[in-house]
Amino acid sequence: MSRVTVFTLGGTISARGGDASRMTGAEVLAGLGAPDIDVELRDIRRLPSSSLSFEDLAAVAHEVRGAVAAGSGVVVVQGTDTLEETAFLLDLLCVTGEPIVVTGAMRRPDLPGADGPANLAAALAVAADPGCRNLGVLVVLADEIHAARLVRKTHTTSVATFASPGAGPLGAVVEGEPRILLRPTGTSAIHPLSLDPAVRVALITLTVGDRGELLEAVDSRFDGLVVAAFGAGHVPSWLVEPLADLAGRIPVVLASRTGAGATLTRTYRGPGSEYDLLHRGLVPAGPLDPVKARLLLHALLSSGAKGPAGYDRPGITAAFAHVNGTGLA
Repeated sequence: MSRVTVFTLGGTISARGGDASRMTGAEVLAGLGAPDIDVELRDIRRLPSSSLSFEDLAAVAHEVRGAVAAGSGVVVVQGTDTLEETAFLLDLLCVTGEPIVVTGAMRRPDLPGADGPANLAAALAVAADPGCRNLGVLVVLADEIHAARLVRKTHTTSVATFASPGAGPLGAVVEGEPRILLRPTGTSAIHPLSLDPAVRVALITLTVGDRGELLEAVDSRFDGLVVAAFGAGHVPSWLVEPLADLAGRIPVVLASRTGAGATLTRTYRGPGSEYDLLHRGLVPAGPLDPVKARLLLHALLSSGAKGPAGYDRPGITAAFAHVNGTGLA
């Protein structure tokens, strides 16, 4: 019998109605009956995922590493608001071949069509299946299996909210059995990274008419910055100099706010283009969305990506290229 350790953190899957009360992990699992899996439960938080902190997630990663070191598959159960962020962080912090799965629910247990039990059953099946090893951290909802670095929440209420733009799911759970159709060329893990809650990385999303006032608040308060730029990595011409000045002191990562597709490197070459910004010291996020780019930069800075100039830009650039599948770190 396969062994799976289940970590429950709270979220909609454990909600008692619409207030703040939560079911215990044992109560959440009780809805499954007796699965043909050796399940060890660790009920470690009872929070909406919007209230999870870096301290919480560092503690979860520590617990997960201990479980997989003992040869157990893992399921992390939490709210869906920040599920993609937890999954990607675990992908960076837990270097293992054992299946690690993150799941949750979109509908409360008291509502018609509650999806929590089905999602949890599918997640357990994936975490217990040796065929799901060496895929990196996975997200399983609505019987679809997604890679953590690709998946995003794309709808506020749909039970099919999780998708992997530009790639699609790796597989599906059919009649209770995982079926892997695609395997990533590599995983996000470079080497074991750490997560220091004291590190501060800002994320600024540009909008039309932006005059850069928020950039002025970054310099003395943050260790790094991710810019969610227009299109394939473009900013207004008047923000080029402020961004270049910041990039001389802290790492500044250039991502796209569009939600799918990679930032370019050389298609456009005018002021504020991707070519202009990258040659002024910004780091390309490639296809990594701004939220995940922030987490990767945070983990790299937590793990000592420093150098004589204040940070190791070549090392950070190489790490982003590795995660994106465009190079090796």
